[in-house]
Amino acid sequence: MEFEILYFLQGLHQPLLDRLMVGITSLGNGGWFWIALTVLFLCLPKYRRCGITMAVALVLNFLICNVAVKNLVARERPCWIDPSVELLIPVPKDFSFPSGHSSVSFAAAAAIFLSHKREGIAALVLAALIAFSRLYLFVHFPTDVLGGILTGIFCAAAAFYLTRAVEKKKQKKRGRG
Repeated sequence: MEFEILYFLQGLHQPLLDRLMVGITSLGNGGWFWIALTVLFLCLPKYRRCGITMAVALVLNFLICNVAVKNLVARERPCWIDPSVELLIPVPKDFSFPSGHSSVSFAAAAAIFLSHKREGIAALVLAALIAFSRLYLFVHFPTDVLGGILTGIFCAAAAFYLTRAVEKKKQKKRGRG
């Protein structure tokens, strides 16, 4: 059934959409866009707390998704299984589950949403587009993307509660001192 979805998406290809999806997916390459946004947020007083949450979420996400789960599951990518589909991007070398692009995007976007709803909605829309691009480009199965989304949201929530707990502990310590 997953291949049916991917083959259906291959029927949507047209030059403008192809260029758009390649551009959107590049925002998730190595998490560069989300890392840059995190650094920017860390530099802005209004968003610094959110930037800290994003940084923690991205580190957790990297460890869980890229270091642990991808290598434990070791799932082949659709483009490895069916190389007859012409790719618009280089063939990825790492395993497929969970989608790293989806997880890093949702880790950062959900962290933003938990701190700043309006900005978070825009970030979640971008994260969803990046996740969709991975299906459109035939480099992930739908369950890879879903797994990435859930992993990212988990990491964002864990980071949010962890950073708030540390902050409360510091405040209590300051109150006693």
